[in-house]
Amino acid sequence: MKNENRLTLQVAALKDGTVIDHIPSDKLFTVVSLLRLDRMDNNITIGYNLESKKLGKKGIIKIAGKFFCDEEINRISVVTPHVKLNIIRDYEVVEKKEVHLPDELKGIVKCANPQCITNNEPMKTWFRVTDKENCILKCHYCEKEQLKEEVTIL
Repeated sequence: MKNENRLTLQVAALKDGTVIDHIPSDKLFTVVSLLRLDRMDNNITIGYNLESKKLGKKGIIKIAGKFFCDEEINRISVVTPHVKLNIIRDYEVVEKKEVHLPDELKGIVKCANPQCITNNEPMKTWFRVTDKENCILKCHYCEKEQLKEEVTIL
């Protein structure tokens, strides 16, 4: 209960925006990079290595005045599925959702096959997620499978 109160206080300071919570600490700066937060003019607060019963250590990001589209969220789902998003409007949490890996990823991940048409023609990549638990992706065009550890985000 004490930690919930502390989180509520952190969220309450945000008038409008998004809180990304339960980010594994070792993935926090990857999320910052994937969402291109370093290029934003928004007020951004980053908490690193915060105590978490679930993760041991976690990260949290608060972005004022920013609401992410599905494509942006799908970018981070590849490296950090199960983070929590809290949408804040007028100091209230109006929506809570857990990020999940979608069934398909379009234009987010680079195909590891150098012969794939997506690496040789100007077209978006397209992957089907064949195993959400282990994050295994299969290219729609060349059918090469890639593991989470092999993925390059575009």
